[in-house]
Amino acid sequence: MALNSNNQEAATREQIKQQKKKAQPDQTREKRKRIRVRLIPIWLRIIIVIALLALSIILGAVFGYSVIGDGKPSDTFEKSTWTHIKDLINKE
Repeated sequence: MALNSNNQEAATREQIKQQKKKAQPDQTREKRKRIRVRLIPIWLRIIIVIALLALSIILGAVFGYSVIGDGKPSDTFEKSTWTHIKDLINKE
């Protein structure tokens, strides 16, 4: 009897789902018409991503030069440091 009651419950559940689907087309059209208001505008998201990218590049250079390379963190921003790195890469 447990199987029969489960089958009957499943059948009634499916009937309920079908009834809901029949009633929902009007509601789904109303949902589609709603305009989504973004909390953060797209232009601000782009600016945030660019700022985070720049910050990560700067922090990565400082970390790489000072921690991995055993240099001073303030030397990362000097022009002579980058000229030396460029010379090492180009082997002039």
